[in-house]
Amino acid sequence: MHYPLWKRLFDIIGSTLGLVLILPFTPLIALAIKLDSRGPVFEKLNRVSGGKVVKVYKFRSMVENAQALKSKLAHLNERRDGPLFKIKNDPRVTRVGRFLRKFRIDEAPQFINVFRGELAFVGPRPREPQEAEQYPENYRIVLDFKNGVTGLSQVNGASSLLFLRELELDKYYVEHVSFWLDLKICLKTLAILFFDPTAV
Repeated sequence: MHYPLWKRLFDIIGSTLGLVLILPFTPLIALAIKLDSRGPVFEKLNRVSGGKVVKVYKFRSMVENAQALKSKLAHLNERRDGPLFKIKNDPRVTRVGRFLRKFRIDEAPQFINVFRGELAFVGPRPREPQEAEQYPENYRIVLDFKNGVTGLSQVNGASSLLFLRELELDKYYVEHVSFWLDLKICLKTLAILFFDPTAV
C-alpha cells in the first residue's frame, strides 16, 4: 500500500522529538521498573504493521512471565465481542506498570520503531498476529497499512470500543488519510494525555 512522503517526514520529525523528550527520563524509568519487579526494562512484542510482523519496543509494564499467564486468565477476559484480551485490573500489570500505562509512557520506545519505518506516528491500532488473523476480510486493508503509536480508534475510546467499531475507525483512517487528519489526531492525543489519560 502506498505510503505518502509527507507522512514519512511526519514520522521522522515526530519520532525524533519523542525520543529527545523521553531520553532524559529513561534512566529513571528503567530504575523504577527494575526496583519494582524482576525482568528486563524493555520488551519486544510481535505486532502486525504494513502487512508483516514487526518487533515493537515497549517499557515493560507487566510481570516477567505475563504471556505465559495469559491462558490462565482467559476466563477473566472482559472482551466478548472479538479476539481481543482485556482485564480491567489485570493482575499481571506491575505497580510501576500501572503508572506507565496511565500516561502511555510504556509506549514511548515505539518511537524507535517509527523512526526505523516499522510503525507510523499515526495509524491503525497495532495488533498481535493471533488477533490480526481473525480480522473480517473487509477490514484486512487495515493490516496492510503501517500501524501507529496513536490513531483514530485510540483517541475515540481505544479498548473501550466494540471490536467492529474499532475496525471501522481504523478502516476509515486508512481510506481518508491526510496531513490534517494526522494533525487533528495528534492534538487530540495530547489533550487526552494531559486532561484525561484514562481515555487512551
